[in-house]
Amino acid sequence: MPKELWKGNEAIAESAVRAGLEAYFGYPITPQTEVLEYLSRRMPELGRAFVQAESELGAINMVYGAACTGVRVMSSSSSPGVSLMMEGLSYIAGTEIPAVLVNVMRGGPGLGNIAPAQSDYNQAVRGGGHGDYPRIVLAPASVQEAIDLTALSFDLAEKYRMVTMLILDGSTGQMMEPAEMPAMQEIHRKDFEWATNGAMNRERRLLSSIYLNPLDEEKTNLRLLTRWKEVQNNEVRYKEYFLEDAEIVVVGFGTAGRVALSAVREARAQGIKVGLLRPITVSPFPVEVLNQLTGQARAILVTEMNMGQMLDDVQMVVRGRVPVDFYGRPGGVVPFPDEILSEIQRINTAPVAEYSDPRDAWLTRMNARA
Repeated sequence: MPKELWKGNEAIAESAVRAGLEAYFGYPITPQTEVLEYLSRRMPELGRAFVQAESELGAINMVYGAACTGVRVMSSSSSPGVSLMMEGLSYIAGTEIPAVLVNVMRGGPGLGNIAPAQSDYNQAVRGGGHGDYPRIVLAPASVQEAIDLTALSFDLAEKYRMVTMLILDGSTGQMMEPAEMPAMQEIHRKDFEWATNGAMNRERRLLSSIYLNPLDEEKTNLRLLTRWKEVQNNEVRYKEYFLEDAEIVVVGFGTAGRVALSAVREARAQGIKVGLLRPITVSPFPVEVLNQLTGQARAILVTEMNMGQMLDDVQMVVRGRVPVDFYGRPGGVVPFPDEILSEIQRINTAPVAEYSDPRDAWLTRMNARA
């Protein structure tokens, strides 16, 4: 199919429709409102369910109810709105049903601002809601990736009966790029053995996230973890750039990773042996490939649009074997390529402290700049 010019948020919405989205529930919040606006027209014209809920709490609980019937269901929001959804997400996870949530992240904490940020990494990757539950988290860096990963998210959610999240920042949601849409899928509603679809000719099905017997709750937790191990073995995704001979490895996801690629290309042109690892699944994290890269690198630079949330995951993999440095821009500030290039040049010419918190030196440099 030919490429067309698509805005990120609207591309996500159309991709979801073409992937067989049957029900959408949401509430407007910048910078993701275009997802809701687009679906408010598109879903009714296809005879599918669209509801603008009274709040984010209402929206996620509507998602919960629809997911129990086995339909493909989605919501979208932005940082503080997703925070309000956390209890409902925990219920969905505890009930072991598939659902998709899109978070177009903005600056925080609190209401923050509407500028692009990656401040929700910990919330997405480490759960947010109460209890032990893993979830798949996908992080696109372009409109085309947002389209592809939206479609994939429904398949993964159904395959593993869990919440799948798409996290992107406001710049990806608002930018326009040429992209190719997948073909429209016909809706073939699957008769999941767990779904409460109203059929009368079978044993009653009951879905719940409450287990009053602690041993039953423990079994549920262990079942979720066993399923997650399968996800870790089969669903890790990432992009590699110039890593064959890289002595400095830059790690960044989403927009930060995309900006870093421009810096890496310029550094390579200057003769610096540097490469980029861009995680696409930030959960499960690409542990094995980073572990291998740690064996060849003399330094690792983590770059994020926050104060170092993925940094913790990188350090857990590296385990002090090589120095890890950090460059972040929090609060809704998008870094320029020359900022990351300067960090690469600094690391290339000066030793990196091996055992200190990389945030300490970064904070000192940021305060000095201010």
